[in-house]
Amino acid sequence: MIKPLGDRIVIKVIEDTEQTSGGIFIPDSAKEKPQKGEVVAIGLGKLNDKGEREPLDVKTGDVVLYAKYAGTDIKVDGVEYKILSVKDALAVIE
Repeated sequence: MIKPLGDRIVIKVIEDTEQTSGGIFIPDSAKEKPQKGEVVAIGLGKLNDKGEREPLDVKTGDVVLYAKYAGTDIKVDGVEYKILSVKDALAVIE
């Protein structure tokens, strides 16, 4: 598995299957990039000026919305992941 460093998180991209009211599925090429994912790994946190680790606002298992063009896309065993800084996670979906 991937272990993020510092204040970075690894998320598994959640792709919504879109279908029109008439039953037509919208192909991936016509959709916008997904902006929702499940946190699968978190770093230890950023070091502050005192040398202490600052806790992260998210935890493993949280579903988050993230900035549209944030992070680095990677694929492991056919599954899409994104590595991004915790500041690019905009909100936790409850």
